[in-house]
Amino acid sequence: MELYFSPLACSMATRIAFYEVGIEGKFISVDTKSKRLADGSDFLAVNAMGQVPVLRTDTGELLTENPVVLQYVADQNPQSGLAPQSGMARYRLQQWLNFITSELHKVVFIPLLDPSRPQEAKIHAREKAERAFSYLNNHLDGKDYLLDGFTVADAYLITVLNWAKFTGVDLARWPALKAYTNRLYERPSVAKALTEELALFEEQQARRAAKV
Repeated sequence: MELYFSPLACSMATRIAFYEVGIEGKFISVDTKSKRLADGSDFLAVNAMGQVPVLRTDTGELLTENPVVLQYVADQNPQSGLAPQSGMARYRLQQWLNFITSELHKVVFIPLLDPSRPQEAKIHAREKAERAFSYLNNHLDGKDYLLDGFTVADAYLITVLNWAKFTGVDLARWPALKAYTNRLYERPSVAKALTEELALFEEQQARRAAKV
């Protein structure tokens, strides 16, 4: 499988999932600002939306949208426990994946990370964060993970929560959420992905700065 990714973007959740299930995929870096791949080719030819992740399966199919990509990867190794296979547990997984993508990724962090967004949008995003983080904090109080064990929803959540450090969001205000974040940072798959992508992010930022 091939994963089109951008360093520290939401696609990092799929890198974590790869490491959890033991997939030795190919990682193809995307500059989502220029919409170019490392070889200079046009990423829009791969995904017209210009967004990551994009997963090319072993059969050549292209999958987009983080919740879908994550579930596909998890299903390649059902024994990993990354995604319940059926019943209410599977729906709970989808519930959390949709919560993360809609209530955190899109509503809170996209406005806070986008320098072009007006101040009013950022204030609104921080107001939304209060409710979303309180909800998460209450759910995680006394729990190690969102569900009974580590799943792709946790891979997605830790990827998104990592953006707090870039937006001035102090997770210490929500103790259970902060403890969850610290705990997942120590998980081998998460630590490996973060170390690799942070180095790639810094290289990407340096290249962009050199072009200014």
